Amino acid sequence: MATAYRSGWHFIDLVTAIPHSGDSLMVTVFGEPVVVTRDEDGDVRAYRCLRRPRGAPKPVRCAIRYGMIFVNLDQRDHRQVESDSPAPRTFSATPRSA
Repeated sequence: MATAYRSGWHFIDLVTAIPHSGDSLMVTVFGEPVVVTRDEDGDVRAYRCLRRPRGAPKPVRCAIRYGMIFVNLDQRDHRQVESDSPAPRTFSATPRSA
């Protein structure tokens, strides 16, 4: 059941939980430990805590809305990708009742 909701945005905590640069917060989201930190610029970033040898922490998508921190564990990129196929044609049609 947990995999069905894994790809959405999940509430972590309020931004006031990490008010100063260098503050961090450790949470578990669907069994995966996630660290949310505030860097020197004041930006909030989230990272997965994986035990990978010689590897840096894996970044997680993080968003702040209305003073709340949200993370998304989904690895897929949701940006629209340009394809090589031609643009779809549009058709205009009149309904039969007109």
